[in-house]
Amino acid sequence: MKIAVLGVGAWGTALANHLAGGGNEITVWDHDTPNLALLAAEGRNEKYLAGVDLPRDWRVEPDLDRAWPGSDLVLLAVPSRAFRAVSRRLASFKGVVLSVTKGIEFDSGLTMSGVLAQTAPGARRAVLSGPTLAFEVARGVPTAAVVASGDPSVAERVQALFHRPSMRVYTSRDVVGVELGGALKNVIAVAAGVCDGLGFGENSKAALVTRAIVEIRRLGVACGAQADTFAGLSGLGDLVVTCFSPLSRNRALGERLGRGERLDDILARSVSVAEGYPTARAAWQQARRHGVSTPIIDEVYAMLYEDKRPDQAVRDITARGSKPEDW
Repeated sequence: MKIAVLGVGAWGTALANHLAGGGNEITVWDHDTPNLALLAAEGRNEKYLAGVDLPRDWRVEPDLDRAWPGSDLVLLAVPSRAFRAVSRRLASFKGVVLSVTKGIEFDSGLTMSGVLAQTAPGARRAVLSGPTLAFEVARGVPTAAVVASGDPSVAERVQALFHRPSMRVYTSRDVVGVELGGALKNVIAVAAGVCDGLGFGENSKAALVTRAIVEIRRLGVACGAQADTFAGLSGLGDLVVTCFSPLSRNRALGERLGRGERLDDILARSVSVAEGYPTARAAWQQARRHGVSTPIIDEVYAMLYEDKRPDQAVRDITARGSKPEDW
């Protein structure tokens, strides 16, 4: 199969490597043309996936409009803030577009599949999510993921494409739920990192994750998702790995906040995008729009956008009034 991967940060590169292992013909594009040139010359992406050897037969295309024509599938792995602009260039594409971007567009409140419905209306859309840290996927460490589409035949086609001994892939029809699980867990991972930065223990993080899945489910259902989706790979599975792994960019951002670093300094020195930062604002807005209680998301938003001190955020969330455990 001919596959165009648009966006070769850590995640896009890891998935391109995974798909290349299945014998597919890979073309890659990225806005970072100097790094793209290094990838072509050295067969590595040291900026995002240091030490991982990549196939040398990829077609590296610096021109976006030349990267995807003729492809059977276009995989979009660009940051959420660039998703609309890049996907708009696919307006005439009629094949399968697979979004692996985990975010929510702030202005519209749309998930990435919602953006695709506007920008590439003729494409057959699907999304992929789950507990899939890029570095581990690139190294072939076993994991599982879920692909969702409103068209079951598209989901099954993508499932077959990705399903290999190192990645077991399931299907779902709950596109919104799979996307929101993948996006909202990044916000919670920032909170988990704050716990680490403040020196809290495993009890604290376990309690945070358990209450967070309730919060994610509550907001997700209000946005039209199915409740059970958040107990699956894109909900609980992705939440756990992102909150506990040292490889998680979002957890690392929170940890540095908890240690007292300034957000501007953290963002300026970060190579990869921590999607929890823009998603916190979009999720906070969605909660207001739907009238949903999201105390953890609210405190992450306050830390990231209102300069709230992490220790004060913890005090405020733990000082809330007592209530039943609302399952």
